[in-house]
Amino acid sequence: MENILQINKVSKSFATHKALSNVSLDIPTGSIFGLLGPNGAGKSTLIRTITQIISLDEGTILFNGETLAEKHIPQIGYLPEERGLYKKMKVGEQLMYMAQLRGLSATDAKIKIRDWFARFEISDWAFKNVEDLSKGMQQKVQFIATVLHEPPLLILDEPFTGFDPVNASLIKDEIIRLKNKGTTVIFSTHRMESVEEMCDNIALIHLSQKMLDGKTKDIKNQYKDNSFKIEFIGALENLPENIEILSQISHKEHNEAIIRLKETEMNNTSNNNALISLLLEKVQLLSFQENVPSINDIFIKIVAPAQKLIL
Repeated sequence: MENILQINKVSKSFATHKALSNVSLDIPTGSIFGLLGPNGAGKSTLIRTITQIISLDEGTILFNGETLAEKHIPQIGYLPEERGLYKKMKVGEQLMYMAQLRGLSATDAKIKIRDWFARFEISDWAFKNVEDLSKGMQQKVQFIATVLHEPPLLILDEPFTGFDPVNASLIKDEIIRLKNKGTTVIFSTHRMESVEEMCDNIALIHLSQKMLDGKTKDIKNQYKDNSFKIEFIGALENLPENIEILSQISHKEHNEAIIRLKETEMNNTSNNNALISLLLEKVQLLSFQENVPSINDIFIKIVAPAQKLIL
């Protein structure tokens, strides 16, 4: 898969504060890319360099193989965390204005606005002032304004802020639909469950530096610790030295335990099968599940130790 963006050794400072330090990332075309990090990590600075709101101190950014330039701005849709709509304007007028700013003709803009109104079932909002809408309703309008011109690159900074679960699910489905049509989405959020569900690739930025990046599935496998949750009847006794019992809970009708393999010389499938066979010799095994860390677990594991160092 080609990369729509290649970010090479990018650095940016503000006075004495280093916001980005030698950050390199590749954003695959047609993917949803999760940009993660705690507040103040440098995510927003990176996004603002991509959208050319601020300039780089060092490094380069390539857009489809070309040095990022002003001509690429119309090819990027940006939904910032700090939303901005003209509150006295009517919804339809505002969307028309923003669509034409992004290069759409009035005719094309009308067609696309009607399509999005129908998709979100909000046609009756067209003549309402923005200030008369709820926060969630305004968020829908802002989302439509961001995607109306169908940019190949879409940058969404906390896109679910202000939405109830139903509307958050609606926006999620639209993001995935756009991705399936070929749009590349950079998705910055603190909602790790959304990252798990949606993102093909992720990168974690902390203290101005890239801490990890890669395919979401590969990163989760990388942080596995060879531990397993089991439910069983009987007693876990006389286990080999390479099997460690991390925790154990006794219930009335069965027991639960977290165990870990200290050695992993075989591949995962062989390890699991061998471990199951061994356990079946010791207890009546009711369930066996490998512990795969969540993105939230990995985030905390990387960020928490670094946070303690600066407190």
